[in-house]
Amino acid sequence: MASSDTIEILARVRGEAVRLDQFLTQQLPEVSRSLIRRAIDAQAVTVNGESTKASYRVRTGDVIRVRLDQPTHGPPKPEDIPLDVLYEDDNLAVINKPAGMVVHPAKGNWSGTLVNALQFRFQQLSRVNGDYRPGIVHRLDRDTSGVILVAKEETTHRELASLFEQRRMFKEYLAITAGVLDRDSDYIEAAIVRHPSVREKMAIAEDEDDEDAKDACTFYEVVERFRGYTFCRVLPKTGRTHQIRVHLASVGCPILADKAYGGRDRVMLSDLAPSGTISPEDDATLLSRQALHAHRIRFRHPRRLEWMEVTAPLPMDFSRVLDALRRFRRPR
Repeated sequence: MASSDTIEILARVRGEAVRLDQFLTQQLPEVSRSLIRRAIDAQAVTVNGESTKASYRVRTGDVIRVRLDQPTHGPPKPEDIPLDVLYEDDNLAVINKPAGMVVHPAKGNWSGTLVNALQFRFQQLSRVNGDYRPGIVHRLDRDTSGVILVAKEETTHRELASLFEQRRMFKEYLAITAGVLDRDSDYIEAAIVRHPSVREKMAIAEDEDDEDAKDACTFYEVVERFRGYTFCRVLPKTGRTHQIRVHLASVGCPILADKAYGGRDRVMLSDLAPSGTISPEDDATLLSRQALHAHRIRFRHPRRLEWMEVTAPLPMDFSRVLDALRRFRRPR
């Protein structure tokens, strides 16, 4: 037996209308295609209040409700987990998510998530995305730190989601790459698809006509170069799953300590220092997760109609790596 979780999506479609099953696969990357198809076939997906077929062409303005079966695990419970609240009002909050924290409960992560912490911290959260994702408007990867928006009520949630869909939500990330970006600023434009053999990964689409490919564009600006590494500012124009990680890896500069796309999951002090200068006793782990931080978000508050900008300070592990790079890896 399973409980159900209903997600509501206000469709924003650029260009030609797309099939319902393809649209939902794009909007819900954490949900398998087979589960989406089963939900459509079981009439658990409605468009503007009516069930329809997978071949329905989604148009801007369509209101889509998806009822997904959830495992027999109950809804997430409040947990007294400290939160770094960067901003809060009656409608929304902005949290500085730590690295290592999963955003919402799922198989294998039923406690210790951001959702568990939010339910303890706030009296009210939007239920637009169901009981398993209260307040969650967008996501960050487990090992990405930084700013994440939380909606306290449904109207604000829908309007924030609309800003994301219209690309009127401006996000700035900071990253350290393994490899030197040769241009001071540039953009990477390459469509992204799910990896053909590893479900947890994404990949650059080899065929531009692949119907599952999602257009993606990432701007970057070099902040500081080192021998073998780059500290950069990244501004994604689109918001695809793993977009920054995939795009930077595609130009030969994967994010530092990104095991999925760079092959290594940590950085030691001895990795950056000249060979033989750091003894085993003095060695230390500087970073044990991907060097990606959601630094700043800028948007127009949907209720106050004022532009606001919220910044999350650089985490300590980032600072440790940058200190070591400035000490040992300055350009000659």
